Amino acid sequence: MSVKHHVDSISNSDLPQLQGGHRDMAVQDRAATARVSLPDLETAIDTPLVVDLDGTLLRSDLLVETAFRRLGRNPGAIIGMLQSLVDGKAALKHFLCANTDCAPETLPYDKTILSMIRLAHLAGRSVYLASASHQDMVKAVADHLGIFKGYFATTASVNLSGAAKADRLVKEFGSGGFDYIGNDAADLPVWEHARQPIAIRTTQRVATRLRKLAPHAQFIEHNRATLSDWMRQFRVHQYAKNALVFVPMIAAHALSFENLFITTIAAIAFCLAASACYILNDLVDLQDDRAHRTKRDRPLAQGDIPPIHAMLVVPLLLVLAMAMALSISSAFAMVLAIYFTMTTAYSFFLKKILLVDVLTLAGLYTIRLLGGGVAVGVALSSWLIVFALSIFVSLALMKRFVELTACEDADRASPDNRDYEHVDRGMIAALSAAAGFNAVTVLALYVSGSSVTMLYSNPEYLLLACPILTYWIGRALILAQRRQMQDDPVIFAIKDPLSRLSGLAMLAVFVSAI
Repeated sequence: MSVKHHVDSISNSDLPQLQGGHRDMAVQDRAATARVSLPDLETAIDTPLVVDLDGTLLRSDLLVETAFRRLGRNPGAIIGMLQSLVDGKAALKHFLCANTDCAPETLPYDKTILSMIRLAHLAGRSVYLASASHQDMVKAVADHLGIFKGYFATTASVNLSGAAKADRLVKEFGSGGFDYIGNDAADLPVWEHARQPIAIRTTQRVATRLRKLAPHAQFIEHNRATLSDWMRQFRVHQYAKNALVFVPMIAAHALSFENLFITTIAAIAFCLAASACYILNDLVDLQDDRAHRTKRDRPLAQGDIPPIHAMLVVPLLLVLAMAMALSISSAFAMVLAIYFTMTTAYSFFLKKILLVDVLTLAGLYTIRLLGGGVAVGVALSSWLIVFALSIFVSLALMKRFVELTACEDADRASPDNRDYEHVDRGMIAALSAAAGFNAVTVLALYVSGSSVTMLYSNPEYLLLACPILTYWIGRALILAQRRQMQDDPVIFAIKDPLSRLSGLAMLAVFVSAI
């Protein structure tokens, strides 16, 4: 029976549950698998097929994921990680992964490899999983998929990688007695002893070495991370938040070509630093993101971008951001450093503290204002600071409300990485409304004060901004209650036509008051 016939004969009931039980995804893989050049399943029936896990069957790395998840839940674990590393990689993996739930149903499996080993299994071949990951995680994946005859993995004393893995497989099957699918330089000793080396997701350097080692090696095509994937990971759509950097210059009526240029550089620096923070946050929250209705589509969660690549990009973004910040001034660089420090602290522990997470988010928005003022040498008025804190606290609470309603509607427990319960929804909505309308009050008091006449010739016009802002806050809360707000409130405001109209109306009011 040919490979094509095997593919066509697979029924839905034959397919293991994967990606949270989405069978339709596995069904769609069949035709794609038939188009990929695979080893002959007929002549290799008696030869075991051995598959690597990280970077091969999985489009991710469990060790990196587990390390960040552990640090996210307990930053102090870094001490234990360093202490265990002294005893070797096996001890480190045991420290990180033993008795840890890797949620195998949500992991980003490579569709081609999964379909390939499924076909081998249905054709009667013995399929094994061999990984340098800890045995608890490898067992969880093997048990979940239910198509492996056995598995080989790292234990507390043996790191099953490179030569150690090759020795173990040779001892089990003999040199040349198995086919092996891998992806990394550590797999070269294993490929050397495999009857048929098969590679996927290799670097050019590793591919060159493998071809010299085994000219008959087969390479399976795969999709690499695209510019679009990186743009989504950088959260380019979130860059609109950094427009806050321009507010101090505009509010102080200090608009000039020089100030505009400096502020633009400052905004770009904030964008780069923010992207670095987004990557760190996603690395910490990978498992939770995969269980989220929208966050599971993020590139890291889907495996479109390898975690190790994302780790390497973080320092690069930070170096670029700080270089741009220092080109403005050391004071602005200090503000940017505070922003990154606060965001990192938020990602690792502040977001898990009741209401502190909300105040931190509001503070991060306000720091953007402070950065804009420092960049062009404009002092922020106390009115602007209080107004900003109030409106941003309202938006942060609104974001928590939307997240809780999404969990409840999906019949899921409240997020483990947040200190909120479903019963808190009513109070969160009330606090959001209170903070939002407090911002309206601050704006009204500012308009009524004497200092406003120094900047505006028709300050009474500014009172019109109050009902506009009241309308937007009230409408946003009602839409959130109706489950019509699916995104971060800031992103919702950017996408929503009436929100954009409200913003333009506010702008028109301030321009007319000058």
